Amino acid sequence: MQTYYFVLASQRFLCEEEPLDEVLRERRRNYEHQGKEIDFWLVVQPAFLENVAFADLKTRCPQPAAAIISTNPQFITWLKLRLEYVITGEFTAAQVAEPLASLASLPMP
Repeated sequence: MQTYYFVLASQRFLCEEEPLDEVLRERRRNYEHQGKEIDFWLVVQPAFLENVAFADLKTRCPQPAAAIISTNPQFITWLKLRLEYVITGEFTAAQVAEPLASLASLPMP
């Protein structure tokens, strides 16, 4: 069963106040250089927060929220240390049917 790890914060904090795009671009380049498959995703307004099991997280995190979800726990630990003001957690595919689902409707470029 696949386990997903995440950092969660307000969308404003993750996407505007932190240089997250730079961090994720560098990580992506590193993965491409090593021939590794991407194992992290930025999800705005993550749907997993609607799950009853995450009700406490939803109340603790300013809305709208955003999450970086990964199958790599070390990457999430590194992000927690890098970003500081985030909430971390994990869930399994059995707990959340669509781990990368978003409640946001984003325009496609």
